Amino acid sequence: MSNTTPTPAENLNKLVVFRRTAYLGLGRARDAMFELGDAVLRTRHANSFAELSLSLAFRRKWPSVY
Repeated sequence: MSNTTPTPAENLNKLVVFRRTAYLGLGRARDAMFELGDAVLRTRHANSFAELSLSLAFRRKWPSVY
């Protein structure tokens, strides 16, 4: 059994596979939900969905978060 550290390319591939699988599992509103998830990860302080919708990661209009 090898104890090697994954390369950056291998880590990136794992992330791509994870995001694709998560995206396909979200259902009808997958685009808005995926962008909202990215906004959650990139926004330090947000007290509401409306504030999250102002994140640069969320490219839709704020009503789509509801």
